[in-house]
Amino acid sequence: QVQLAESGGGLVQPGGSLRLSCAAVVRTTNSRTMGWFRRTPGKEREFVAAARRFGGTYYADSVKGRFIISRDNARNTINLQMNNLKPEDTAVYYCAAAPSSVIVSELYWSRAYDSWGQGTQVTVSS
Repeated sequence: QVQLAESGGGLVQPGGSLRLSCAAVVRTTNSRTMGWFRRTPGKEREFVAAARRFGGTYYADSVKGRFIISRDNARNTINLQMNNLKPEDTAVYYCAAAPSSVIVSELYWSRAYDSWGQGTQVTVSS
């Protein structure tokens, strides 16, 4: 497992932008698939985006074209640039790491990930 810590959440107006970052304690993230999930009260954890080791990126339909996931292997971090935010994007956002063996069809599911951060709150409101 990997220790992960998110940062960058906060309050933003609709149409605004935020950048979330996830720092890993150990360097093994370079070989892992990294993802972002979010959860709102009363709902299951929802897939947002994922980035595989060799550059493949995947997005939920609800954020495609607005969010960008990126990896910085030298800094051992992953980032989520969120643009044109909407009130329905309000949630606690979690960074997660999955084994390098996870296949594409699995990375949309939280059960494929074995390490999680504590989460960071994102609130989109005027």
